[in-house]
Amino acid sequence: MIPILGLIIGIIAGVFVPYNIPSQYSNYVAVAILAALDSVFGGIASSLQGKFNMRIFLTGFFGNAILASMLAYIGDQLGIQLYLAAIFAFGNRLFLNFALIRRIILNIPSKNDNIKDDELHDI
Repeated sequence: MIPILGLIIGIIAGVFVPYNIPSQYSNYVAVAILAALDSVFGGIASSLQGKFNMRIFLTGFFGNAILASMLAYIGDQLGIQLYLAAIFAFGNRLFLNFALIRRIILNIPSKNDNIKDDELHDI
């Protein structure tokens, strides 16, 4: 329930607190937001399964966001678009977490759930 509450508070703050991010930082912020959303969806999924751990959630939330931003920064310094790797990885996990949440809510078991559960909750 805590990840859902944090997501709602973040959305409300983002709508009502205007802040413009300079364009040179847009790639860094975009991958950080995507990584953070992946952690939020993973937290929601683990909460629905009764496996939520706040320490794992917080370290995944901040660690993934910082790592993704650093990857984008290093890629910019090398002249390589490394942020695309972060977008692909976290985007893929975001959709897997959403599918898991949907199956839990709709109570549709799948024989692949056990494999994905172990992979998704290491965030």
